[in-house]
Amino acid sequence: MSLSYVSSILDAPAEKVWSVLGDFHGLAEWVTMIATSKPEGGDGVGSVRRVTLVDGRVVGERLVAYDDPGRRYSYQFGDDELPFPVRSYRGTVHVLPVTDTNRTFIEWFGEFDCEAAQVEEMNAVFTGIYTEFIANLRDHLVRLPVT
Repeated sequence: MSLSYVSSILDAPAEKVWSVLGDFHGLAEWVTMIATSKPEGGDGVGSVRRVTLVDGRVVGERLVAYDDPGRRYSYQFGDDELPFPVRSYRGTVHVLPVTDTNRTFIEWFGEFDCEAAQVEEMNAVFTGIYTEFIANLRDHLVRLPVT
């Protein structure tokens, strides 16, 4: 099992960050590479977000764990819907408050299996995606009204 990992500090309180990020089906509201995100099977654990990318590709991601008080969730691709050359993938996003500055620590990581020759390439792909998602989230948070 290989791991791709990205973390950052966001200039917003954890509650505000989680109010956006915690909506598993809401990616299209703030991720620029996603055109639409439609829920299938409800919105809790076991539901699927059917994501249409701006290039037209469609990806299904199943919510496999959700911890609202802990501000963390995990998702995985279906076995027949692997959009990358991996055998398995499980992504996790986690938000923690930085209490002395009222900011947020965010970590986004994925565990995956693939051919040994592709580990470096897949790690670069996944860390690039997480980095872009966090940058998109940072930009979106700045545009939200102050509460």
